[in-house]
Amino acid sequence: MRRIPRCLLAVGAVRLWVSTFIPSLLGSLMPIDRIVVYFEEPGPQNTEGVIEAVVRKVEEGGIDTVVVASTSGRTGVKFAEALRGKAKVVAVSHERMDPQLKRKIIDLGGVAIDGTHLPLHERGMDDVRNAFYTLGQGFKVAVEVILIAADKGIIELYKDVIGVGGTGEGSDTAIVARATRTKEIFSADKSKKLEIREVLAMPLKKMWWD
Repeated sequence: MRRIPRCLLAVGAVRLWVSTFIPSLLGSLMPIDRIVVYFEEPGPQNTEGVIEAVVRKVEEGGIDTVVVASTSGRTGVKFAEALRGKAKVVAVSHERMDPQLKRKIIDLGGVAIDGTHLPLHERGMDDVRNAFYTLGQGFKVAVEVILIAADKGIIELYKDVIGVGGTGEGSDTAIVARATRTKEIFSADKSKKLEIREVLAMPLKKMWWD
């Protein structure tokens, strides 16, 4: 049998390494394309667009929890219907939900919590809250409902989840963020502190309350 020179074996090994590992290394450094939905104005008229953006993200895989701000429960029902069998929906209200809407969310497989605290309105949180407001009322709310659900132990900590908020009512913003408790927003442990991963949908114009 003819023996293959060691130099050729070495060249073959290098070519195999280059063809196998270099593309994977470069791939990890390549930009990632994402779809972001922008609305011209904030408000409840954007709710269906936000639902579509959230469903699309969930169907990509990797995220199985969606936390939605829903004062009365109506928006929570819409998301629970759209995501039934696809993701866990947690509807959050700082007031008391309509009992029938709350029951419907639960019947659809979701979780409904009301009468909650507002962590970004607690003492010492003014600067943090106002920083989120620069990205929109809905953005601040989307972050806050994640904090609420994490504080109450309803969602798994330190996993990426989707947060949904709105301006006044309905939904106009959706983000992907790490599920973190309020006390850990600025944790020294980098694996626990709040991180906003992606923006899925948001209005271009912002609403400022007087």
